[in-house]
Amino acid sequence: MLKIQEIREIIKLIDHSSINEFSFEHEGSKIKMKKQLPEVETVVRTVATSPTLESVQAQPVQAQAPVVEAPKQDTVEAPTADTSHLHKITSPMVGTFYAASSPEAGNYVEVGSKVTKESVVCIVEAMKLFNEIEAEVKGEIVEILVQNGQLVEYGQPLFLVKPE
Repeated sequence: MLKIQEIREIIKLIDHSSINEFSFEHEGSKIKMKKQLPEVETVVRTVATSPTLESVQAQPVQAQAPVVEAPKQDTVEAPTADTSHLHKITSPMVGTFYAASSPEAGNYVEVGSKVTKESVVCIVEAMKLFNEIEAEVKGEIVEILVQNGQLVEYGQPLFLVKPE
């Protein structure tokens, strides 16, 4: 069974993402969330595990979606050059992008940095788990496509790398 804090973290991640519907099933428990702006509807169902399965308890939970102002971001013009020869490092999950291991530390990479397949280029944090993202290609960082602290989606390009 998930703890209430874990459920709150999931709600927060879904609320800040472009996902409109989410389902999760684990050890007889089910969580299903649907976004309906400005609300997030959450239904938690617990399935009885006794030999006589007579009922399913449904506990709808209504949570008002918090009003969050999006941080002002500088407008980045789309590159006019052909980027088809460049490798895109993409996010393997929904989470928060961090360019460094801590606020005091320097960024893992900058534009112009040389990387190997094993080079850590950033961290994506999801539900208090910090996941190091590797370059997976040898080359040079040409462009950083996201800002530090920005929420990223699954498959969203993070970096453009000129392969060697």
